[in-house]
Amino acid sequence: MAAAAATSSHLLLLSRQQAASLRCRLSFLGQPRRPGGRAAAGQAQALGAGVRCMAAVDTAPAATETSSTKSSYELVTLTTWLLKQEQAGVIDNEMTIVLASISTACKQIAALVLRAPISNLTGVQGAVNVQGEDQKKLDVISNEVFSNCLKSSGRTGVIASEEEDVPVAVEQSYSGNYIVVFDPLDGSSNIDAAVSTGSIFGIYAPNDECLADVEDNGTAFRVTNASPTVRVQLDSVEQRCVVSVCQPGSNLLAAGYCMYSSSVIFVLTVGTGVYVFTLDPMYGEFVLTQEKVQIPKAGKIYAFNEGNFALWDDKLKRYMDSLKEPGDSGKPYSARYIGSLVGDFHRTLLYGGIYGYPRDKKSKNGKLRLLYECAPMSFIVEQAGGKGSDGHQRILDITPTEIHQRVPLYIGSVEEVEKVEKFLA
Repeated sequence: MAAAAATSSHLLLLSRQQAASLRCRLSFLGQPRRPGGRAAAGQAQALGAGVRCMAAVDTAPAATETSSTKSSYELVTLTTWLLKQEQAGVIDNEMTIVLASISTACKQIAALVLRAPISNLTGVQGAVNVQGEDQKKLDVISNEVFSNCLKSSGRTGVIASEEEDVPVAVEQSYSGNYIVVFDPLDGSSNIDAAVSTGSIFGIYAPNDECLADVEDNGTAFRVTNASPTVRVQLDSVEQRCVVSVCQPGSNLLAAGYCMYSSSVIFVLTVGTGVYVFTLDPMYGEFVLTQEKVQIPKAGKIYAFNEGNFALWDDKLKRYMDSLKEPGDSGKPYSARYIGSLVGDFHRTLLYGGIYGYPRDKKSKNGKLRLLYECAPMSFIVEQAGGKGSDGHQRILDITPTEIHQRVPLYIGSVEEVEKVEKFLA
């Protein structure tokens, strides 16, 4: 055998399946064999050069392995997923960059939320936003993080934030095509209690039509942070920003939200279904964890702030009372209310049911903003097979008449939203 090894001049590189079936056949060529089938020792030594090692490869497929088996280490990151959507022609390269920049902003905000008590980022900033609400410290910081990421992407022309008086035109050197609207930190009143919060965003293409805040003489105005009752005349750039931003939700190209909770969840739709990504702290990447999410057609969970029950109209009160009746199933609905739109919506998306923030005697149009909250969430829920309504019409059909317009919102499973619409009709 030593002689055979010495004369070998090549290495046979075989696959695992081939190696498993490798058999070395020793043939002593031209020499007789003994009856027992063994050559004499002297013959073997003398004829070592005549020994051949042959690889017999089985052609039958291995039964223990299949090509469809997915490796436990195979991960689809958000970046990979976006590139695949771009290759398929679903989105263009500019949209890919914008969404990537938003995911970066969400990672930064997630880190800030996680360390908020340590970094002294809890509590009130001391300022009031355009809606007259006290701004939390993280409201201000999150708005700056979101704005900076979008501006530096080089692919956004106008950005509009819930925390800003008016939309902002991105500097000419960075100006791109897309309009991005966002609520940088929804549910910020829960920050001090470490309850779920989130960021919401929507992406539009430019538009030249708007009815926003323009008086009969063509002059546009805005309110100020200092006093929501004070109106300041807009300059020409601000007027163009207002015109571009005021579009119905049906014009949305993409929408999503990021929830900061026990896990950091990034939910996204580009008009082809709803996809869920979870931030893996080991890699610092959002990893695809759910595809083509579908909300149940009906559910037994409702999320309303019943502390305002006395302020609601009688039709809505009758609807709420009906949820507490056992009904045919013998079991009433369950009440679950976090007080954070992102948290309540995410549970509704997965389990079914309805989330509602209705109008009342104090807030004639409710408290949720059409552009930054209601429209993006309604776009997401419709992509998942659900419905978003103001109680009388589809949210995505409403054209904003002002930047910070509020509307009532009923969103969730189709059957549940249609049920409340019947009561309010």
